[in-house]
Amino acid sequence: MQTTTISEVHTVSHHPTVGPHHNLKESGKHDERIEMQVGSSTSDSGAASISDLKAQTKRQRLRARVQFATVCGSMYLAGWNDGTTGPLLPRIQKVYGLNFAVVSLIFVFACVGFLSGAFANLYLNGRFGFGKSPYHCSGSACQVIAYAIEAGALPFPAFVLGYAINGFGMALQDAQSNGFVASLKDNPEVKMGILHAVTVQCDGCSYLHFLGAGALSSPLVATQFAQLPHWSFHYLCSLGIAIINTVLLVAVFRLKTQDECLAQSGQPVGEKGTSEKSQFNQILRLREVHLLAFFILIYVGVEVTVGGWMVTYIIDVRGGGSSSGYISSGFFGGLMIGRVGLLWVNKKASFYPVRSMQYKSQRPQVGERRVLFIYSILAIGLELVVWLVPSLIGGGVAISIIGIILGPMYPIAMNHTVRILPGWLVTGSIGWIAGFGQAGSALLPFLTGAIASKTGIKSLQPFLVSMMAFMTVLWAFVPRTARKAE
Repeated sequence: MQTTTISEVHTVSHHPTVGPHHNLKESGKHDERIEMQVGSSTSDSGAASISDLKAQTKRQRLRARVQFATVCGSMYLAGWNDGTTGPLLPRIQKVYGLNFAVVSLIFVFACVGFLSGAFANLYLNGRFGFGKSPYHCSGSACQVIAYAIEAGALPFPAFVLGYAINGFGMALQDAQSNGFVASLKDNPEVKMGILHAVTVQCDGCSYLHFLGAGALSSPLVATQFAQLPHWSFHYLCSLGIAIINTVLLVAVFRLKTQDECLAQSGQPVGEKGTSEKSQFNQILRLREVHLLAFFILIYVGVEVTVGGWMVTYIIDVRGGGSSSGYISSGFFGGLMIGRVGLLWVNKKASFYPVRSMQYKSQRPQVGERRVLFIYSILAIGLELVVWLVPSLIGGGVAISIIGIILGPMYPIAMNHTVRILPGWLVTGSIGWIAGFGQAGSALLPFLTGAIASKTGIKSLQPFLVSMMAFMTVLWAFVPRTARKAE
């Protein structure tokens, strides 16, 4: 092993993905020296990772699958939560007698929780590591508390407080789940798609979970409860899922660090940085992290705004009935299908090789960055159809197809993050990006409600089109590859 030192004056690199965000001369802001232990060559590193995976015992492979399935359970709960609000929103307005602006406080309080959780995760992850303190499992425990509050249909101030607590817990869960999967060496791109999708065969094991599946099933249940006298009892279903999730996290990970969990399953441990600066400080200095965080914020906001406010739009503008909540299920079902079903499209779009932080070698990669632009244009076109074509059935079909097209975007962004950031900052960076981005699920729906209170819910469509366009512009500024050290 040899030590490579990157400084302001001299830059010597044997690592293919160390970029100028580590080169202080280019960034103009870094004042520390970053040291990294690397192998004698990139091919040796890649061979070591493959060798470690081949050396896995049967028991280790089983443990790896159990760990992955447990993480997917956390994302199922996140998806379930995202799909709940839309069908219940008209009923909440009616029960509490609220206009669009006031009912949107649900999203404001959730946003406060998400942002608090994102900052807490970034600090705690750098200080303790994945699951070292009880905060990993306490994220799920926060959701247990939140659903218990919401199930009681307490006065509105207490009801929205539950959303803040839930947002804090979700941010921790989202950050830790994405960071853990991104650190896997065995098909991380595919598993990231699975994490945010549904059933697919992977290494002989079928996983039936995940964010898309949770967001698909939740509206089906919430739509039924929205028509019942005890509408808030839907949150009892959420409470049960949250309790199961908490128990599984404690039983499987047992408050161990990420490296300890990877070692138990025979996975190679990730790189370690030796900078004197804290991980918190290093991550917040990276321009790429902030661009990706804002991209995910807008993307998640668009996703939840469509799944949430679209039901109200269909009822008020298109004359849909009480079963309009199923349109939300169609949208989230599209997300679920797109995240796995379009993996082959991403691969076919490949025209250039990129360097992978996970394998440390140059290999053919999916042209995911390019194909995301295509998905964005198609999504904007279909949103214009929903806006300009006054057809209830046509709009419902278009919304489902929009879900399919938007589906791959989140996994694409997370996979791209792994490629352009240094390995020892990947988990913390993805945690921040995912946690901060989750605030979009509260911010954009709130803005939608605030605008609708003045102009009506018909403003939803132009707002969504503008946000999709803004999201595409943000993606254009995200670097294509890791910047090379000079």
